[in-house]
Amino acid sequence: MLYRHYGKKALLPLSITALLLTACGGEEDTSSEADASEIYEPNGAEIELTYVAWESELASTNVIGKVLAEAGYDVTLTVVEQAPMWASVASGGADGFVGAWLPSDMEAEYEEYGDDVVDLGANLEGNRTGLAAPNYMNIDSIEDLTPDVVGEITGIDAGAGIMLSTEEVVEEYNLDISVTTSSDAAMTAYLDTAIENEEPVVVTGWQPHWKFNTYDIEFLDDPLGIYEEEEEIRTIVREGLKEDHPHAYQILDQFYWEPEDMNEVMLDIAENEMEPDEAAQKWIDENRDQVDEWLDIDE
Repeated sequence: MLYRHYGKKALLPLSITALLLTACGGEEDTSSEADASEIYEPNGAEIELTYVAWESELASTNVIGKVLAEAGYDVTLTVVEQAPMWASVASGGADGFVGAWLPSDMEAEYEEYGDDVVDLGANLEGNRTGLAAPNYMNIDSIEDLTPDVVGEITGIDAGAGIMLSTEEVVEEYNLDISVTTSSDAAMTAYLDTAIENEEPVVVTGWQPHWKFNTYDIEFLDDPLGIYEEEEEIRTIVREGLKEDHPHAYQILDQFYWEPEDMNEVMLDIAENEMEPDEAAQKWIDENRDQVDEWLDIDE
């Protein structure tokens, strides 16, 4: 599914450069052509990034997509499910993604595809997953969950790492409560309605996510330590990207920001009703020095 297609930056095409070199007289200078090719490597080069339709990844992928477009790449953002996101990069069908929640949330995919991709390391640290509930429910721990407290746990898409952990939570804590699958958007919509009516509600949660800024909700304590309290989001690219598109590889490698940065973009999308690309551009414009560091590539 094609999510968004960014245009190419206006650069002098290599073919025109070659013609000018030839027209200046004498034999064609192949060394000059090689230099020009290196300088204008992004011109016309296509980069495809995949991502899962979580609001956190909607923010990060649109930001880095616009940054790559600014560098001269023709960028396609493609929405997929979690496992196909990894499989597409491992097979070389897509160039990369910036939404690898590790070490636990996407542990299964990392074990399956990790040897066939390039792990560029964290682009965000200090993120967390778990179960969350509004403060008006006056519960502090997963151990407090009973059918009298809440009828179900509202989750996201089946197969997501947080859903697998939640199934383990239900089993290990002997919770007589069902887990309902939905989507990030559906889950937050359900949370919004429940909070508006002050109804009991427990959802799968992860931070950064704009709902922790908007609603008075907290993570429930997890005495058994099934959810990871300190995770990171990593950038994963296909093998061969460094050789094929060294500038894109370096930009992706240098992409790093803080949870509050991601939350700013998510809040503009969720609360200020901005389009994702508009919110991404706003953040880029307001954080020019940081973006310029990502774009500081070796020639």
